[in-house]
Amino acid sequence: MEKKSSKGKKGKKYQAIAWVIVILILVVLLLAGGVAFLSQSGKNRLRQNAVSAKPDMGEQLAKEETKQEELLPDDAVWEDDWVTYNGQVYDYNEDILTFLCMGVDVNSKVKDTQKGLASGQADALFLLVLNPDIKKINIIAIDRNTMTDFDVYDEQGNYKSTQYGQITLAHAYGDGKELSAENTLKAVSALMYNLPIHGYCAINMGAIGEINDAVGGVDVTVLQDLTAVDKSLKEGEQVHLKGKQAYYYVQHRDTSVEESARMRLNRQKQYLTAYIAQAKEAFKQDVTLPVTLFNKLTPYMITDITLDEVVYLAGQAAGYSFSSDNMYTIPGSTDTGNRFEEFYPDEAGLKDLIMEIFYTPVETK
Repeated sequence: MEKKSSKGKKGKKYQAIAWVIVILILVVLLLAGGVAFLSQSGKNRLRQNAVSAKPDMGEQLAKEETKQEELLPDDAVWEDDWVTYNGQVYDYNEDILTFLCMGVDVNSKVKDTQKGLASGQADALFLLVLNPDIKKINIIAIDRNTMTDFDVYDEQGNYKSTQYGQITLAHAYGDGKELSAENTLKAVSALMYNLPIHGYCAINMGAIGEINDAVGGVDVTVLQDLTAVDKSLKEGEQVHLKGKQAYYYVQHRDTSVEESARMRLNRQKQYLTAYIAQAKEAFKQDVTLPVTLFNKLTPYMITDITLDEVVYLAGQAAGYSFSSDNMYTIPGSTDTGNRFEEFYPDEAGLKDLIMEIFYTPVETK
């Protein structure tokens, strides 16, 4: 993937603010006064960012194999991005924008690291999906132990091989910055049948406590007992998370407990939903909140979103809805494996999920 040139300090500031808007689903109008022509430019650039134009579902109808007249209206012409699934014809929604959000298990600020396994693992993986047709944001949570193919690089950053393993490791084979994020994006896209992904944001976990406190803390009902790291985090307790509490709640897992990664993923989904609600309320009280979040996030964050893309995204996100019903997980099962947990996606369930979120039914006879 081609790296994008720097847009200077002002551009980087707008990048970070916009990702706070998009990732955390904040309706922030602070950026809406941007230069108008950048909106269309940003839209075009985002479309070009994806490594693929449409998913490869492997079930596209071929004229010689299917009697189209049995499925389509008389005046319909088969299109390249149509697929047939369970007897129904679907059209890939090319207007959808999809972004990969990564939480990296590094407490420190972003810095160059030695190539190899020193770049941190992507312990939290979420696809943020903006559908302009229905003005809705969907979020797909990906288990960090999902077994899939990813590229491996040596300490000099040279490609060595493609490895089959937990998807979290894709980030570790990089530089802790752009190379790590791009390697993870490539692996996630391939897992999702070469799904187009239009941008990424990687945030080191060390930022969690700071951005949590910036919105006044977050209320949760504790899903699992975490008293080993914080005495207040008892299962079933109502807790207002502050500082390190938020970090422990989102990041900690006991690897000796079966499906600990899955349980942590459920906590991350719960926390993200609660954070979004709290951030919206905090923004009503303080319109400078995006700037505060920018200052907190910048040292911990890597993103490939540019200024013109920001202007477009800010205008798009303002009218979108989001609720806990829009949070999805990839179905599958967890095995212990030789040393670590391994999550195997259910292929039929994964295809169902992709069809539901990224495709629309085509009118048939």
